[in-house]
Amino acid sequence: MAAELHQSTLRRAAIVKIIRESVVHKQSELVDLLRQQGFDATQSSVSRDLRELQVAKAGDHYIVPQSAVSQSDPFSAISGFVTRICTAGSSLTVVNTRTGTAQSVAVAIDQAKWPEVVGTISGDDTIFIATEDASAQQQLGSRLRAIFKL
Repeated sequence: MAAELHQSTLRRAAIVKIIRESVVHKQSELVDLLRQQGFDATQSSVSRDLRELQVAKAGDHYIVPQSAVSQSDPFSAISGFVTRICTAGSSLTVVNTRTGTAQSVAVAIDQAKWPEVVGTISGDDTIFIATEDASAQQQLGSRLRAIFKL
């Protein structure tokens, strides 16, 4: 049950990202895009996810309302994904996550628009976060450790 809930959370995060970054006209397109990313998606599961996320159609394509990402705590859905935070040099922070969750965490960090973050690059289970200098890196580290309780 916990694995199923985790998979559904990841799939929903992927849906939000896909819809925000590209134009999706039909659920079948979304199912195909999710499958390409390794998600076990069916038309019915995607339909439930769209309803839960309150995704709407604007003309001929889907749009994600701002409320799809928790207004009060955008990190609440991903708080258990981060396993380690460390630094590499004076302006690079490396965040390790559970397999398959790095992109969701990176999206949340990008959407937070923290002034100390210059940019993020994510893989499957690792995120590189660039900061301008050592001071910004320390501020980021403190923020991340507080959010992810590490």
